[in-house]
Amino acid sequence: MAIARFPPTDLAEVPGYVPTAGIIDECSHCDPAVEALYCDFFESLGGVDFGTFGAGVQAAIDARGVDFGHERFRVDPIPRIIGAEEWRSLEAGLTQRVRALNAFIADIYGERAIVAAGVVPERVLAGADHFEPELSGAPLVGVAHAPIAGLDVVRGADGVLRVLEDNLRTPSGLGYAAAVRTAIDGQLPGYPPSDRAESDVAVELIRDALEAARGELEGKTVLLSDGPVNSAWYEHRWLARRLGIRILTTADLYRRGDRVRGWVGGRSVEISVIYRRTDEDSLVDSSGQSTAIGRLTLTARRAGMLSFVNDFGAGVADDKLVHGYVKEMIRFYLGEEPLVPSVETFDLGRPEVLEQVIDRIDELVVKPRNGQGGAGIVVCAHARREDVDLCIAAIRAHPERYVAQPMVAISTHPTVVGGRLVPRHVDLRAFVVCGTRGTSAVPGGLTRVAFGSGALVVNSSQAGGGKDTWVMRT
Repeated sequence: MAIARFPPTDLAEVPGYVPTAGIIDECSHCDPAVEALYCDFFESLGGVDFGTFGAGVQAAIDARGVDFGHERFRVDPIPRIIGAEEWRSLEAGLTQRVRALNAFIADIYGERAIVAAGVVPERVLAGADHFEPELSGAPLVGVAHAPIAGLDVVRGADGVLRVLEDNLRTPSGLGYAAAVRTAIDGQLPGYPPSDRAESDVAVELIRDALEAARGELEGKTVLLSDGPVNSAWYEHRWLARRLGIRILTTADLYRRGDRVRGWVGGRSVEISVIYRRTDEDSLVDSSGQSTAIGRLTLTARRAGMLSFVNDFGAGVADDKLVHGYVKEMIRFYLGEEPLVPSVETFDLGRPEVLEQVIDRIDELVVKPRNGQGGAGIVVCAHARREDVDLCIAAIRAHPERYVAQPMVAISTHPTVVGGRLVPRHVDLRAFVVCGTRGTSAVPGGLTRVAFGSGALVVNSSQAGGGKDTWVMRT
C-alpha cells in the first residue's frame, strides 16, 4: 500500500489507517511546521510500498548485526518528529530532573538532608534494592554519580509529556538510536530535512562525561561488559569503537592495593574510569557477600582511586517508589518548580494510600518497585480478574515491594505492520549526559514502539522495537 500525501491533521483520511479512539496520535498533536514535515516525509516516499520500505530498513539493520537480547532489533521506518519549541521545553525539564537526581544520590551517600527534612521518608530508602551502604561517605571522583541518564517519556490523553521512569544504572539505547538513523537515512535519498538536529553529538557528550569522571586520576578508561551474553552487546561494541576505548570483562581485571588494574592488549595497565555496562549492578549480593566486581573495585572506589560511569549505588534514584518523590527533590535541591511532570506514583507504604489504590485498582498499573524491562507489570484494566485479585493480595502482603500508577493512555504513532500503516503506542527514551560542560540532553533519543495492537509495553525485551526521532532546530 502507498499514498501520495499524508494529512496528519485528519488521519482518518489515510487509506486503511484507523486512529485509536481517545488516544493522541503524534502526527496530529503537533504544530503546523511539524505537520508540514510529516506531509513532506510521506510525499518523499512517492509510490514506494510501505512494506517494501520497512523491509529495506530492517534489512539494513540486520546487515549491521544489530540485535538486542540475541534477537534481531526490530525497526519501524516511520520517524517521529519533534518540533523545536516542544523539544526546548522537554530538554529544559529533563536536564533539570537529572541535576536534581544526582543531587539526591550525593545527598543519600552523604548527609541525607532530604531525609532529615522529612521530604523523603527513611523507609523509602530502606526498601530500595540498589542502595550501596558501603559507598556512604566515599569521595566522588568527577561531577556526578550518574553522568548518563535514560528517561522514559510518554504523552497521555491530555497531550502532556511526562516522565514515566528514570534509568540511572546502565541505560541502553544510544547505539540503537544511531543504527536506526543510519538505516532509515540510507533508504531516503535526498532526505532528511537540513534543519534536523544531528544526534551524533551523543558520542562527544559521553566522551566528555568519561573525561569529567576521571578528575585528576591517571590511568585508562575502559568499558566493562559481560561480553556476548549481555543483551546490549551490540551497543557495547558500538560505543567502544566510537569512543576509542577497550572492552574488558571482570576476568580482565585484578586488584593491586587500592588500585584496579587490567589486561589491555596483553599488558597490565592501571584503570581509572570504568564505563559500567554489566548486568551485575551491585557490589554486595542478596546474602551480604561481595560480588565479583565488588571484590575487585570497592577498595579503589572508597579510596577515590577509581571512578564509575555510572556509579554503583546510582540505581537508588531510579527506584520506582523514589520516582514518586522527584518533584520534591527538584524543589528541595534546586529551589525550582518541575518543568516536566512525572507520571503520578502512589506510595503503597502509606496505609491510607494502599486502601485508595485497592478501591480503584481497575484504573491503575501495578509495578514491582525494582523490576525492569516490563517484567511483573499488571495493567489491571486489561488483566484477567484472577490476576487482579492476585495483585491485590500481593500488595496487601508486601506493600513496600510495589508501586501503582494511573494507566496512561500512551500516544500512538503511524507504524508499518504487515505492510500497512497502523497506529502503535510509543514512548521516548531520552538521554541526558553530565560532563565538564554541564548537563545536556541528546537531541531526540530513541522512540520505542510496541508492535502489537493495543500493547503498551514498548521494551525490546517485550517484543518492542525502535523508531528514529527527528528533533528540528527551528
